Amino acid sequence: MSLKGYSVPRTSTGVASLVPPPPWHYVGDFLVVDFHADPAAVVSLLPSGLEPHSDAGRCAAIFADWQSCTEDGEEFLDPVRSQFREFYLVVNALCDGEEVTICTFIWVEKDFALARGWIQGFPKKLGEVWVTRAYPLASRAAPGVAVGSRFGATCSARGTRISRARVTLERPSETGSLHSAPALVNVRHFPRLASGRHEEPAVHELVKSLSRDHLIADAWEGPAELELFPAAGEEHAILAPTSVDRGYRFTFACTVDDLETVRTID
Repeated sequence: MSLKGYSVPRTSTGVASLVPPPPWHYVGDFLVVDFHADPAAVVSLLPSGLEPHSDAGRCAAIFADWQSCTEDGEEFLDPVRSQFREFYLVVNALCDGEEVTICTFIWVEKDFALARGWIQGFPKKLGEVWVTRAYPLASRAAPGVAVGSRFGATCSARGTRISRARVTLERPSETGSLHSAPALVNVRHFPRLASGRHEEPAVHELVKSLSRDHLIADAWEGPAELELFPAAGEEHAILAPTSVDRGYRFTFACTVDDLETVRTID
């Protein structure tokens, strides 16, 4: 009997597979802060195949409160399999002359989102993420998407807070986040466990994320604050802001079902 399943564990039915096969449909509320970091720190994180951006210190901090599902939407009836939050940092670079972003650090709450991220080349680690939520009611318990509303977000990992952001909505945004807008590339890296060959990864490739059916709603912007805190076993704080540009709050949806290999990295 052959084993089935898109990911491990694989069984005779495939039901226990941690990550179901694509397409993966996503929708979520985002809190994004565009900022600048030390250009030398940004460049130190670029993999082979990427060149520094002309504005080398451009970065974005992104907090997302996601819901996702596969084609049949079964996960809606078992929300623990569909809902998760994550925090990640992207930096700007050039790939064959094209502006791109690359995710350098990312923390997520759920195991399925962690594994699904590794498949796509995101360097995900486990963390705890909190983001202020808005509701379509005139309630003191919800900030509302309106002038003067304040949103906050935090991320902790291994019991230590590693980031904090705040955004005050000022006006609807015509542009959205500029620093996270370019196409996303990542590095799929899977190490090899073989005596004497530890430096030869089984997979090491630069990939471009291919998503479709993009939707965006209620995009607002305003002044923002961002802090990145040092923590044991973490290095994200090398991207500590030297200046903060703008903050953004919006709802975004897309579908992911493909990935382009840009090149194999030696």
